[in-house]
Amino acid sequence: MKFQTSHHGIREYDESEVITFKKGLPGFEGLSKFILFPVEENEVFNILHSIEDPEVGLVTISPFSIDKEYEIELKDGLIKRLKIEKPDDVLIQTTVTLNSKLENITVNMKAPIVINISTKSGEQIILDNDKYLIKHPLVQE
Repeated sequence: MKFQTSHHGIREYDESEVITFKKGLPGFEGLSKFILFPVEENEVFNILHSIEDPEVGLVTISPFSIDKEYEIELKDGLIKRLKIEKPDDVLIQTTVTLNSKLENITVNMKAPIVINISTKSGEQIILDNDKYLIKHPLVQE
């Protein structure tokens, strides 16, 4: 299948790649179907793009790329909702807020996106841990 995005050109995808967010994502509750693909210029970053709205694509990154000691505990309810059976099923991404100045780019370490790559289902959660910030600097001095 193909769809035209506003910022990333025409994207081809297979139906098996579609990740469903039953609750939507905060700010995009009306959208539930997304695909995840790497940023061509820098594959550390990904785009989580709606296939329902060509304007909606979120830049994401693994929180472990930012903080090797990043810790996340998945609650039983989430594990059940996403049908997670083993740790290898889980992909964690965090959203990136872009800025023209590198030092102003931030990562939302407080609200990771949890994706079961086996069932292609996902949900954004909020961690109950004051250690993590919504606007964590991407680049540490």
